[in-house]
Amino acid sequence: MCGIIGYVGKKSASPILLEGLRRLEYRGYDSAGVAVLDQSALVVRKKLGKINEGIARLLKAEPVAGSLGIAHTRWATHGVPADKNSHPHLDQSEKIAVVHNGVIENYDKLKQRLLAAGHKFKSDTDTEVLAHLIGESYGKLKEGRNGSASGQGKTHDGARGATRPTTGLDTTRPDDLLTQAVSEALREVIGTYGLAVICTDFPDLIVGARRGSPLIIGIGKGEHFLASDANAIVAHTKKVVYLNDYDVATITPERFDVINLGTDTANVQISNLEFNHEDVGRGKFAHFMLKEIYEQPQTVANALRGRLDFEAATAKFGGLNMTVAELRNIDRIVIAASGTSWHAALVGEYLIEELAQLPVEVEFAHEFCYRNCPLEKNTVLLVLSQSGETADTLAALREAKRRGHRALAIVNVVGSTIARESDGGIYMHAGPEIGVASTKAFVSTITVLTLLAVHLGRMRMLSAKRATEILRALEALPKQIEKILAQDGALKKLAKKYAKADDFFFLGRGYTFPIALEGALKLKEISYIHAEGYSAAEMKHGPIALIDAKTPTVFLVPQDAMYEKTLANLAMIRARKGPVIAVATEGDKGIKKVADDVIYLPKTLEALNPILASVPLQLFAYHMAVARGCDVDKPRNLAKSVTVQ
Repeated sequence: MCGIIGYVGKKSASPILLEGLRRLEYRGYDSAGVAVLDQSALVVRKKLGKINEGIARLLKAEPVAGSLGIAHTRWATHGVPADKNSHPHLDQSEKIAVVHNGVIENYDKLKQRLLAAGHKFKSDTDTEVLAHLIGESYGKLKEGRNGSASGQGKTHDGARGATRPTTGLDTTRPDDLLTQAVSEALREVIGTYGLAVICTDFPDLIVGARRGSPLIIGIGKGEHFLASDANAIVAHTKKVVYLNDYDVATITPERFDVINLGTDTANVQISNLEFNHEDVGRGKFAHFMLKEIYEQPQTVANALRGRLDFEAATAKFGGLNMTVAELRNIDRIVIAASGTSWHAALVGEYLIEELAQLPVEVEFAHEFCYRNCPLEKNTVLLVLSQSGETADTLAALREAKRRGHRALAIVNVVGSTIARESDGGIYMHAGPEIGVASTKAFVSTITVLTLLAVHLGRMRMLSAKRATEILRALEALPKQIEKILAQDGALKKLAKKYAKADDFFFLGRGYTFPIALEGALKLKEISYIHAEGYSAAEMKHGPIALIDAKTPTVFLVPQDAMYEKTLANLAMIRARKGPVIAVATEGDKGIKKVADDVIYLPKTLEALNPILASVPLQLFAYHMAVARGCDVDKPRNLAKSVTVQ
């Protein structure tokens, strides 16, 4: 949620900040703003609305000069979307500006104390309280009542790459006064934050800090960046530092320092980004979502690359960090995830239980954290997250580790918090996913889960013949997905036919039941049509009361073990005059007799139907949203990465 970018260097800050905001807009688009130091004068511009309609027009009408600045695109938490609640926010003296991603849980208590001390607030946000708190701390320190900040950090000369250790903060160096003020203010804060702070007294310095919300340093030559996502800065640098919880960073054009408020040392590692700025553009496509749907043949190939071992009839991984003996000793797997990843987890449950004969339980990550879920000695937690920053999923991982259990992860973003804190895991290698409605990451997650099921199965009772059959079928998926994408025109026509519907059902059984849930989610996310996903067998237990001639049902009926039973469920809908769109296997001629419209899938193994069936449902949802005039890449009330609980 929310996007942050900061720049300090020799170039004009505003164009860099505005470009970064556009790259980050999928994280929130209720409002956006910038704060730039122009010859020690703090200039703030902020505006309600999406970036091109708000802050971009404002900056064109009222340009801002200066080579240091911070910027923010907002997904509202405290305070409705409004100009006054937009970031950046200023402290009482109006010398300090703050942008913030996260939630300050004790903001009301802090606000009451500050009000009693004479502070006046202009917004309804928790962030403005944080700005005033930092300003208060800075004022006291400046007056000579120095506090203290513990932690050993590292100072890096960004231009030369040299490293020198520092113990705590060097209070003899003037610019550390702001860093110390931020550190002391954060000691009073309960909640999560990724933030950037600037002050008129320091025209070449930005302070950043994180707890629970991602923040990275971008390292340039004579310039440095802060951002909540590498997408915002990949056009300027490939070298980054992923900050850890309780890290406080100080950046200038020539150096960056990192201290940690919770430990004796700051763990600073410089990483190289694995993608280019071209990867985060739309290219020839009208929307990021459509581009990412079309990238799925390649992303599935990327997930498979180097992992298919036909000689041993298994899948191989390099990052699980578990021996064969440890993997064989697993008695149970709990998969924790949220949203689309939770639907992928349900598919994973079917796969692992069938192929590896291991009991699997799927948990909503947020429920796992707050209920006393029994975990036996040899239980492993597996978490799924595209961003690697999902707050609920990260909390589940930490809870499992706190209880002494091994926690593995399947993530897309290299260097993300979940990737760094898990005991081992598997990268999807899907590349940047910008569309708020996840597509290629979902399919890549299921692909990796299939490989993992084969890997675990071969250590137990999965035969080499059966495993090889699955590996060969996986290998065929990219070309089969291309075949489905070739039906794009037909799916567009189908969407136009049903675009005025107010309600939809998505039904499946067995392996396709989770895809029914995912299909319904995609449709409701971007077209705002009320849609429900169910097991087809559950319709007769209540939901069928809602079926009428105006309520279409998407039936997932591939020729699998549940085919005949699913057809019987379909007949119940037809008997009540409900329109039916069938997603069926190529060669199934009979389905045309009982469905109004048919989408065909290439023939594959039953276990792989979820991957193929996802693609036409994504395209259908996309074209439905376009037909209804919805903003596909910026659906209302949603943001890409949910970093608050």
